[in-house]
Amino acid sequence: MERIQTQQQYEELINRDKLTVIKYDANWCPDCKTLDKFLPDIMAKHADKEFYAMDVEQFEDVTSQNEVRGIPSLLVYKNGEKLAHLHSKYAKTPAEISEYLETLESKK
Repeated sequence: MERIQTQQQYEELINRDKLTVIKYDANWCPDCKTLDKFLPDIMAKHADKEFYAMDVEQFEDVTSQNEVRGIPSLLVYKNGEKLAHLHSKYAKTPAEISEYLETLESKK
């Protein structure tokens, strides 16, 4: 999964006319590392969405603006609008994440 490196890259990604999923994480986060173990399978099942990762410590302003209070969190954007936010306490299992992503089908 590609990591977002700049504010400009973040802005370009969230403003596209497609569902963009951004995983907010940090390199010291054990739950983030657990999520990384099963996220590739989930990404393969949701090839219609593009997935990126963002370090909350590198992008503190963006993290705050998006009300990310815990990590990992998965946020979904399209045309500059945040469409969905899966909070960290609900992003622990493959089933929780798959169910969340399936609810986005109507937002394409």
